[in-house]
Amino acid sequence: MTAIEQRYVEGKGFEVHFNRAVGFLTKHGISLLGTRVLAVRGRTSGEWRTNPVNLLTHEGERYLVAARGHTHWVRNIRVAGGGELRLGRKVEAFTVTELPDEEKLPALRAYFKRWGWEVGRFFEDLPKKPTDADLVRVAPTVPVFRIN
Repeated sequence: MTAIEQRYVEGKGFEVHFNRAVGFLTKHGISLLGTRVLAVRGRTSGEWRTNPVNLLTHEGERYLVAARGHTHWVRNIRVAGGGELRLGRKVEAFTVTELPDEEKLPALRAYFKRWGWEVGRFFEDLPKKPTDADLVRVAPTVPVFRIN
């Protein structure tokens, strides 16, 4: 992969506190627009690692979209092949299939339509309402996983 495809946007300042608050609420059973706590085994430690995520449901399928790029949870889920989605005490084990770039457009379009206000800041070169061409251009930098 090229450096562009390896894009990883580190959380900072307000974003870190916002993610902690969302994670706290989700851990206690309150989902904000479909949030879940993603739990994935660490690729080297084998220990559970957690992160709040936006669970996308589109055309009867569910997806995890890594708007920040090739993050630790992305690298971990590639090795583990799945994990758990948690909402309060409810735990759902799952496996994933990573989508190739040419299949990402419908999921990316739905994701940006629903959460563009939240994740748009991770894409400095994208307009607020990205076109299909814009989304195809950034697709290699945004891992997308279909939940099986």
